[in-house]
Amino acid sequence: MVKSDNDIVNSFNEERKQLNALVLKYGGPVTKRFFSLDTQAYQNGALPAKTKELIGLVASLVLRCDDCIKYHLNQCHQNDVSTPEMVEAIETGLIVGGSITIPHIRRAFKYWEALIKK
Repeated sequence: MVKSDNDIVNSFNEERKQLNALVLKYGGPVTKRFFSLDTQAYQNGALPAKTKELIGLVASLVLRCDDCIKYHLNQCHQNDVSTPEMVEAIETGLIVGGSITIPHIRRAFKYWEALIKK
């Protein structure tokens, strides 16, 4: 059975929320501080949050972390990143990371399409 666009996005976000709650339940002060720093790092500063999320997307693609890619795609969508901006970021990640990133790019485009159709 093929998931709807809403199901694709909602199931990822719900699982992430539940698993983060578990991490924070069992995590010690280092884990909690890291989560806080991560949140602070992507706020507006000298660089706008939108730019930081695009950077996070590229880094996640190069590191080949599908969960991180989806998270940053969510954040990019919430920060009004356009499809052409997202594509340029993905293409930058392809140049930096090489052809091994292509399977992740496929899934990124599938997820982005689900986000913009949602």
